[in-house]
Amino acid sequence: GIPCTWNYEMQSILHHNSSGNRAFSGNLKNKEVHSAITLHPVKRPALMYRLHAYTLGLKAQEFRQQSLLLHRDIAQMTTLLQIPKINKNLAPGVPIFPQDETSPAYLGDHNVLDLNRHRPAHLGELIEWDFIAKSLYSAMHPNPKRKIESSLKEGLNDVVREIMEHINNFSRQRGRVIEFRELLYGYMRVNSLYGQDLILDLLLVYKKYRGKKMTVPVRRHLYIQRSFTDIRVREITGGVVPAHAVTALDRRRIAGGGSAEVSRMMGTGGNTTGLDRMRSILNSGWERLSDTLASQFPVAAGSDFRNPSLAPAKDRIVFVIPLAGRSETFMRFLRNFEEIALGRDGRTDLLVSMYVDPAESPLVTGLLDQLRAQYPRNRINYLQLYGNFSRGVALDRAIKSPFCKPGDILFFIDVDMIFTQRTLDRIRTNVIRNRQVYLPIVFSEYDPQPEVGGRAKLITTEHHRSSSSSFRNFTAPYRVSNSNGYFRQFGYGLAGIYKADILRPDIGGFNTDINGWGLEDVKFLENIIAANVKGSARLLDVADGKVDPFQDPLSLQQHQQLPQELTVFRAPDPSLVHIFHPISCDRNLEEAQYRMCLGTKANTLGSFRVLEERFVRDRELLLYGRR
Repeated sequence: GIPCTWNYEMQSILHHNSSGNRAFSGNLKNKEVHSAITLHPVKRPALMYRLHAYTLGLKAQEFRQQSLLLHRDIAQMTTLLQIPKINKNLAPGVPIFPQDETSPAYLGDHNVLDLNRHRPAHLGELIEWDFIAKSLYSAMHPNPKRKIESSLKEGLNDVVREIMEHINNFSRQRGRVIEFRELLYGYMRVNSLYGQDLILDLLLVYKKYRGKKMTVPVRRHLYIQRSFTDIRVREITGGVVPAHAVTALDRRRIAGGGSAEVSRMMGTGGNTTGLDRMRSILNSGWERLSDTLASQFPVAAGSDFRNPSLAPAKDRIVFVIPLAGRSETFMRFLRNFEEIALGRDGRTDLLVSMYVDPAESPLVTGLLDQLRAQYPRNRINYLQLYGNFSRGVALDRAIKSPFCKPGDILFFIDVDMIFTQRTLDRIRTNVIRNRQVYLPIVFSEYDPQPEVGGRAKLITTEHHRSSSSSFRNFTAPYRVSNSNGYFRQFGYGLAGIYKADILRPDIGGFNTDINGWGLEDVKFLENIIAANVKGSARLLDVADGKVDPFQDPLSLQQHQQLPQELTVFRAPDPSLVHIFHPISCDRNLEEAQYRMCLGTKANTLGSFRVLEERFVRDRELLLYGRR
């Protein structure tokens, strides 16, 4: 035999990481971790727990795959042996396959998978493929050519790693090994019912080390399906924590709390009976049910429908709106704000950061003063600014003013928006202090100008203002469809964040060096991302001994003053609608701002179908396209 010290596979099987204290603090999805039988050294207990949890996840994934393959083998053998269906039981009354053969959850389908599990009934059900190369190309995406997202890149790396491990499982018996070089191109689509389909073209290197040795580059086409699995949920009710799940922090609390604390944590004690346990479970269940009902069925301010002491107080939201002119549009916004925020919610305030206009400012301030007198319990304030308009300056002055408190949720909104009560509920749900920032994806209206004789009839600004100011009932939901608007994915101007979070030294509010509209929201998002304590950086701090993850998080923040990571949460919100208004791009803007303005203006022209119809009907455009 070959001594272990001379075996060329020893360094991969008995893997030694030479990074010292920082060993295994990075990404664990790599070839070394997956192919080794021992990993050395692990210097920190937290990193050992992390490594152990990762290996358990891999084992669980492997067991679920083996279970699926065994079910398919059983189904195939019962078919070959012609076993009657009545005898396909593991035990009396316990069938091998709980689901019927017609159910999508049936595990007995042992046929070779194909790429057409979903049979579209018409063209609208056809799922398009995305092309993967150096960039990602999509037919129906608003940005047809874009950078490959990090989630897709991680998924492709996982697929390639698992495929290569499967190919090289029997490399020793076959005397060859195959190495991955690069992904040349591929296709990808996601079926929301079944999973992800992939077609990949890989460049591999075939190395034969037994017999006639050779090294040959080869290309292989792979057809891969990543099917969705069932959802498994573990719920701990009644506050009963298993003994093995008590952490070191809990043990320190138990040591200081005495036997009563032990009974509370463990769910046991000298005088604890089964009736007490059942009462505790029922009480906690009613508390969760009351919280759910309170969030789903909000009650107007001042209502005596329920006991206020039983319902937690809702966080106060401050709408921060920059304003320069636009008095008629602002009147529509105030009607919406009064009808929804003041009349129905009761814990939403308004702060207007306005640039003084001699013609329109008196009207705006008069409206705000009237609203403040009508609703004295709400904080309705405004700041008057002078000079050239800058959205960044307007928002920065507002968040640093005394009109909002550190515990308030600041929601930056524009005058062209309309909203409903669901908007306020989503803001309170998705903004978490010291944890999460909410950047909703709003629905933006297309240009509503009609067509006359194949040509668009232009609508003047005055006509559009008069029609938009007489908007319908704001409590009714807006009709969202592909024909009247689109979800604006590229804008970050609307954001929800606590004042205490945005005034952190590592964020510091908004950039005040940008004039006009645009780009200040991008800089704001970049500041949040740059200020985040990434998971890898935090693991490095754990490896270096700077952070003890078993310490109390409150004392950890007080003593070490470590800023917590602010997660950026984005999701479409159909209750937030941007009403169309004519867009005019100033040539004096900076190049980046001007290009962003032109892009927004182009997106509001209409849907793809409307633009196609206009293009086909207009002979001049057809002739221009052929030149």
